[in-house]
Amino acid sequence: MVGNGAYIFKNGKNHIIRIVWSLTSSNYLCALYMITTDIIIIGAGPCGLFAVFEAGLLQLRCHLIDVLPQAGGQLVEIYPKKPIYDIPGCPKILAGDLVTNLLKQIEPFKPGFTLGERAETIIKSETGSFIVITNKDTKITAPVIVIAGGLGCFEPRKPPIDNIDRLEDKGIDYFIKDPSKYADKNLVIAGGGDSALDWAIFLAEQAASLTLIHRRTEFRGAPDSVEKVMQLHKSGKIKLVTQAQVIDVIGNEKLTSVLVKHDVDGDMTIPADYFLPLFGLTPKLGPIAEWGLQLDHQAISVNTLDYSTNIPGIYAIGDINIYPGKLKLILCGFHEATLMCQSAFQYIYPDKKLSFKYTTVTGIKGL
Repeated sequence: MVGNGAYIFKNGKNHIIRIVWSLTSSNYLCALYMITTDIIIIGAGPCGLFAVFEAGLLQLRCHLIDVLPQAGGQLVEIYPKKPIYDIPGCPKILAGDLVTNLLKQIEPFKPGFTLGERAETIIKSETGSFIVITNKDTKITAPVIVIAGGLGCFEPRKPPIDNIDRLEDKGIDYFIKDPSKYADKNLVIAGGGDSALDWAIFLAEQAASLTLIHRRTEFRGAPDSVEKVMQLHKSGKIKLVTQAQVIDVIGNEKLTSVLVKHDVDGDMTIPADYFLPLFGLTPKLGPIAEWGLQLDHQAISVNTLDYSTNIPGIYAIGDINIYPGKLKLILCGFHEATLMCQSAFQYIYPDKKLSFKYTTVTGIKGL
């Protein structure tokens, strides 16, 4: 017996879920569970989020994929408390607050999110739509793909420790997804930027002990965060070790301690249930480099008419694209997202006439 078919339904976010099956001659049922949308946006940073808004104005549904565990890209992961001064209408806004506002702005359009996963593979289906498959085998299909990956896939900067991977997810975490798991635990955090400082401040109240290690005496984070860490150190809630770095991790099936080399006092062993190296993220183009896109200096070449790539149906906006006169500014990415969505609509619906309307006239339900 040989057959095939599809079952389609809508989930609570108004995104179509499609289960496609085929029954082979060997009587095995091969099922492919796919999320179906209008636009797949790879990258949930500010440009990707604003693209959802512009697409929503055109009644186009979006689903975002990001390797980071939360939306916002480097604004949230690296410098959430740093002020941005060149967003129109906002004389000064913290990076994290900008992301919060963008998420609120797109709420009426109910986008889907696949977070903590990396877009690995693109397949062109027989219908002409694309299928994006993540590293965790999540499958999303749409007629249009928008790459808004900032500087590419972000990977954690790992400390130069031999065989550190043997204890990853066994006491060594590069991302903090569930802060509650660190309650009443002995924590060692390494780093001197906003991420390390902010998490040290947050976790100090719930950890059994917390040691913050930094190789310098000066910190790179926001001044108010540095001041708060110093206060927690004076009160005994944080042990601060500067001019030092972790050189080894100890444990068999589970981390038990870390070995620290101090510039003055020599080596010391610190008990640890969890070691959190929070050195920021390293941008890499990743699998995108293998998708057949025209590249220039590790960026995607685009047509500035609509920010389309050399592959019809695939666009690139934000820091990941390149063209003459390119400026890597968030406000420029917002402009690119706007023009891209107009073109994407015509690509999806070539026979429909797109009439431009001002939001001051139409309004937005839910805002």
